Amino acid sequence: QVQLVESGGGVVQAGGSLRLSCAASGRTLSTYIMGWFRQAPGKEREFVAAVSRSADNTNYADSVKGRFTIARDNAKKMVYLQMNSLKPEDTANYYCAGSYGSYWFQHRNPAPSVYDYWGQGTQVTVSS
Repeated sequence: QVQLVESGGGVVQAGGSLRLSCAASGRTLSTYIMGWFRQAPGKEREFVAAVSRSADNTNYADSVKGRFTIARDNAKKMVYLQMNSLKPEDTANYYCAGSYGSYWFQHRNPAPSVYDYWGQGTQVTVSS
């Protein structure tokens, strides 16, 4: 198993930047495909970004492509989401997630059910 704890959320003005961090503990991080999801009030949880086990592949939702960057450091057991050019519609609770036994092709636009482990979330609020 792996335990995930997010940090780095906050309030930022539109056009600003934030970097979210996800600290993992437990099983070796490199055994998991890692992703970020977000959920706004009254909406379903949606995929944001994913990074492969060795960090040689990434996928992004169309809504964040070119603005967000996912990265991981397996040695430090950390996953990051750099968010630039933030918009009010990016306001949501952001979740870090880990997928153990899946294949990379499942992470092009994955449903939350593809992921096995979740953090508690960190709130991002973008003011206009």
